[in-house]
Amino acid sequence: MRMTRAWLAIAAAFLISAPIAENASAARHHTATAPRGHPTVAQKKAPAIDQNVLQAEVLLDRAGFSPGTIDGRDGDNFAKALHAFQQVNGLPVGPLDQATLDRLTQVGGGPAVGEYTIQPQDVAGPFVPEIPKQFVEMAQLPQLAYHSPRQLIAAKFHMSEGLLAALNPGKNFTEAGTVLSVANVPQGGDDPAVVAQALHEHRGRTGSSAPPEQTAARVVVNKQNRSVQVFSADNRLLAFLPASIGSAEKPAPSGTVQVTRVDYDPTYTYDPAYHFKEQKIQRKATVRPGPNNPVGVVWIALSAKGYGIHGTPDPDAVGKTQSHGCIRLTNWDALTLARLVKKGTPVDFIG
Repeated sequence: MRMTRAWLAIAAAFLISAPIAENASAARHHTATAPRGHPTVAQKKAPAIDQNVLQAEVLLDRAGFSPGTIDGRDGDNFAKALHAFQQVNGLPVGPLDQATLDRLTQVGGGPAVGEYTIQPQDVAGPFVPEIPKQFVEMAQLPQLAYHSPRQLIAAKFHMSEGLLAALNPGKNFTEAGTVLSVANVPQGGDDPAVVAQALHEHRGRTGSSAPPEQTAARVVVNKQNRSVQVFSADNRLLAFLPASIGSAEKPAPSGTVQVTRVDYDPTYTYDPAYHFKEQKIQRKATVRPGPNNPVGVVWIALSAKGYGIHGTPDPDAVGKTQSHGCIRLTNWDALTLARLVKKGTPVDFIG
């Protein structure tokens, strides 16, 4: 199935309508990274792709139960999304079985893998092949763009770069017109520029521009199972998202707070008062926007000072590493949440 920009119109219908806030100074939120010379999560040799898991991951993503990065492998994030889907649908909670696949197919429908033709804008750049680890150096970059067309395309379809490469052996990801096999998820709504434009067009309306039944009445951050759950006014689960939530050194908040604003393409300001062990800088440094910004492509500010829910430049690490106090989601999941919430939406921290 060839995917087109028609998805943009679909995605725009679900965007929140609050005015665009100024890019805020985010604090205490830096993605843990591997030291130079050490393999990252994506670089480590991984087991072969499981076709049943790949199918289930795509269907879960389309049904609103995010497995995080679609990688075709059984893991904690996949299991959490699967179990949440089973529970909501009255199925026995456990490993992936035929009854669950059948229900997923009824809800999600369609093949798990489709075709996508690389567009000129996918390869136009600019790209930043290597981003420094130190904020003082990172702050010198004009933007925190994707590393490569391959990273951009993988994010567009909620995939790991490893899976994208495995599905397309020998393909040239830098050449427009190349036809790729990709996870069959809607695309377009993960572009913060599209989101921001939709917000601009909806400025002046009240609350979310999504239908009332798709607007969050409350958000639950579950520290114990590392997830963010979004509920409607009638207590339906609208979205289930895996997350990295604080650490023993810098724990996430407790109790109930509120969303205060949503910033798209945020800047990131590091304050040495936060004492990140890996940082040597002794003065504040502001990092420019981009998908590889430490807080990703969206910042959802909370009423707890200095805390927020945000994206990440390392989606493969979500739910597998700790954060510096905040709640970290994949960029696409953070955008999903941003469309559902508005100023004043309560956020309950439990566990």
